[in-house]
Amino acid sequence: MSKASEPDLQVLSRDVRKVAAQALVVGVGQTPDGPVLVDSPLSPKTSSAVAGSFGLLGVTGAVDQVVRLPGLPELDAEMLVLAGLGPVSAGEPLSTEALRRTAGSAVRQLAGTETVALALPAASVADAAAVAEGALLGAYSFTEHRSSHASKMPAPVSSITVVTAAAGEPALKPALERARVLGRAVNSTRSLVNQPPSHLYPETFAAAAREAARGLPVKVTVWDEKKLEREGFGGILGVGKGSSRPPRLVKLEYSPARAKAKLALVGKGITFDSGGLSLKPAAGMQAMKSDMGGAAVVLNALLAIAELGLPVKVTSWLCLAENMPSGTAQRPSDVMTTYGGRTVEVLNTDAEGRLVMADGLAVASEESPDVLIDVATLTGAQMIALGNRVSAVMGEDGVRDAVKAAADRAGELFWPMPLPEELRASLDSATADIANIGERFGGMMTAAVFLREFVGEVDGVKIPWAHLDIAGPAFNEGKPYGYTPKEGTGVAVRTLVSYAEDVLARTA
Repeated sequence: MSKASEPDLQVLSRDVRKVAAQALVVGVGQTPDGPVLVDSPLSPKTSSAVAGSFGLLGVTGAVDQVVRLPGLPELDAEMLVLAGLGPVSAGEPLSTEALRRTAGSAVRQLAGTETVALALPAASVADAAAVAEGALLGAYSFTEHRSSHASKMPAPVSSITVVTAAAGEPALKPALERARVLGRAVNSTRSLVNQPPSHLYPETFAAAAREAARGLPVKVTVWDEKKLEREGFGGILGVGKGSSRPPRLVKLEYSPARAKAKLALVGKGITFDSGGLSLKPAAGMQAMKSDMGGAAVVLNALLAIAELGLPVKVTSWLCLAENMPSGTAQRPSDVMTTYGGRTVEVLNTDAEGRLVMADGLAVASEESPDVLIDVATLTGAQMIALGNRVSAVMGEDGVRDAVKAAADRAGELFWPMPLPEELRASLDSATADIANIGERFGGMMTAAVFLREFVGEVDGVKIPWAHLDIAGPAFNEGKPYGYTPKEGTGVAVRTLVSYAEDVLARTA
């Protein structure tokens, strides 16, 4: 599996006359009085002339609007690009997410242009880093499986210049390096999610994880089907036994010296979900190559944390299986024994993600982490509750709220949901310790209540835990927007890295 190419990134001072790029991007905001250039780097005369043409050009400043103009005599750029910032207020700075989104939208829509300079209102180090991060996310494309005979897609932008007054500040260099690492981690997650199931299945996913960790201080251990059976991973084995391609469990460990905290991450890695014998309708399978998104997230979040050198121990568990119908597949009413000995009655084979996660949560708990977080494209109910762009976070109040705060800082949309105690009774089984489905209404929360059963204890106290359901936001079946492409989005990677940074900040 090839790695996506990464654009060259540099910064320059505020003087746009020194910018040699094919396209120079400036920001246009929406106000009650109409669109305005925001912190324009152009001369007053040129700014006035450009603003005077807004009505004729249909420029509104709306989010995702990109309008191209011919280059101007005072610029070295071949074209001037007006990028919508969305609503702006006089005297109030733009949020870093607005800058991230605008930069990403402009770079994404300028595919086919080799060099782009972004002269957005980014006077501070944080603002410049947000512009860089958004641009790197917007410069993504996935063309690995396109033949030379197919029509050419426009190549993503290959060189990005951030124009900022903070160009000379010492803090900018590490901030830009962080942006590079995050962009690389998110885009790697997208590419894993976009891989077809013909190419990405448990064995090749495990190999891809091992290759991705090469060169970093990360230890990788892989359980094959024989080792999984010997050690009692009945959840992963049960889900995977209907497929000709056996399951895997991958453990990645980043253990820096003098680590200040110990985090465990567990990711759902169903490389294709047919529903098993509880077969999905044909239309319901079309996006199911993305059902391994949680495993891709926890893999690349750990690699990003390792590349940044954060002093926190992180262990990621990738629970990998393909859920297929066959003569060997598990059946509704089967009982499986998960890792640690708890039995589960399988009432619906399409509620399989929670079964592999049960094994992952149980084995991760044995190492007594300070915090345990799982990430999964777990339920269709998540989309019913929160739509296709907002992910859910549930769990112990302190971890749940900290994850939400980290997501806000990262610019990702998460919403905290409760875990009503009455839902647990609906998971009771007449045959086993617990059933894999329960109350239909509030199914996202019922699934989380199931997962909570497999979170271990330390000295009689439940390990602090949160569950991230990213079922809708992980895979964009609609049109691209902002820095988000069609198909794999990489959502939750930046949140987990920000969460690790916040944990370290609290221990300082």
